[in-house]
Amino acid sequence: METLRHDLRRIVSQHMREDPAHDISHLDRVSHNCENIAISEGGTLSKCLLAAAYLHDLVNLPKNDANRASASKHSAQAAGPLLTKLGFEPEEIARTQHSIAAHSFSTSVTPETLEARILRDADRLDALGAIGIARCLLVSGNLNRALYDPNDPFAENRLCNDQLFSMDHWPVKLLRLPDDMLTNTGKMMARKRVTVMLRFAHELAGELGTELPTDWNATT
Repeated sequence: METLRHDLRRIVSQHMREDPAHDISHLDRVSHNCENIAISEGGTLSKCLLAAAYLHDLVNLPKNDANRASASKHSAQAAGPLLTKLGFEPEEIARTQHSIAAHSFSTSVTPETLEARILRDADRLDALGAIGIARCLLVSGNLNRALYDPNDPFAENRLCNDQLFSMDHWPVKLLRLPDDMLTNTGKMMARKRVTVMLRFAHELAGELGTELPTDWNATT
């Protein structure tokens, strides 16, 4: 497995576009999450799951790209020839491609295998916690989005707009991720990481001279 991991890291390093929020460290963390979830759910990190973890962002389009929703399907397709070169059997390639295609938040592919459910949870976990805060700010900065609305930082009297404000993305998507996890381990880990994010949000509110709305806490 370590030889396969080495080969996968080498391959993705040659294909990844420059994106600090979706770099090789992100793939390492997703792989680690996959292993933790798989073991906690009574299994192991299979070669198909390991490959899916490292190849799931093979085609990584910007968040504001019109074709972003189909990126995971393109990644699955692009992974096929690479998996063949790595000696994967056709059935293993199909399993890996399904996990990749089904991992995305915006895709319409339903995860039908435990490996696919684990990968989806593992990838979403990396959007939460301390790492999740950092990645959210990285992405927002690259898209020139403000940290918050200075007139209403936590959207108490307006509709959230995460196309304009980074903090609006939290109640719109990130704080809701624990309820969307597909494994019991994923749910538990996600709730723990959201707690970290809410501590940050409380501190931010205090520095802005206000309080965090109660409905933010209710999202957990």
